[in-house]
Amino acid sequence: MPRAKELKIRTDDRTGLLGDIASALGEKKVNIRGVNAWIEDGQAVVRMVVDKAPAAKKVLAGLGWKAEESEVLEIELSDKPGKLGDATKALGDAGINIGHVYVGAGAARKVTVFLGVADLKAAMKAVR
Repeated sequence: MPRAKELKIRTDDRTGLLGDIASALGEKKVNIRGVNAWIEDGQAVVRMVVDKAPAAKKVLAGLGWKAEESEVLEIELSDKPGKLGDATKALGDAGINIGHVYVGAGAARKVTVFLGVADLKAAMKAVR
């Protein structure tokens, strides 16, 4: 099971923020593989997995944001009903808590799921 580097930033909420982030990364040829963003207490919170984390961190720093980096579980599932349920049930059955989840683009008829889990090594074993 692969691991992925997840970047997380917090900043003041404003119109056009996600467009600015995505455009700046795109200009530097950094591909966003998965993204999740929301507003919490007037702050924008953006989590993303990109193909070039060091380059993305540099771009984000240039925009004034320090990106927190963490490892997440990356699994590829068939794009079929019940597949996410099977994988997350296996994690729960193994006693692994999921802190957050989002889905990114996968290969044809597949989806890539990124899971922030309490115990990455045990999670990787649980979903094999």
